[in-house]
Amino acid sequence: MAMVMFKELKIIERLIKDIAFVMSVEFLIGLIAGLLCTISFLPQVIKVIRTKNTEALSLATFSIFSMGVFLWLIYGILIGKIPIILANGITLILVIIILTLKIRYG
Repeated sequence: MAMVMFKELKIIERLIKDIAFVMSVEFLIGLIAGLLCTISFLPQVIKVIRTKNTEALSLATFSIFSMGVFLWLIYGILIGKIPIILANGITLILVIIILTLKIRYG
């Protein structure tokens, strides 16, 4: 009986370690995905700041996108997921910069 309980405890201990590993891999994937999606906006922000040309950018698209990013940010806050919060918080700032420059330069 004691041997069976010891084996069950070892199985439970192994499961806990596996869950912790999966969660850390999940966290890392979330951070990398968020980083890549966020930095994809940097070239656009830099180009708009340098050229002051926003003619090719759709105000409607960036407005709708910013609302979506804002909701993702709220969602991340509600569920307490740091990768979602960071990625969407930074992306929202970049998109707001683009929107502001689009409104300013037309």
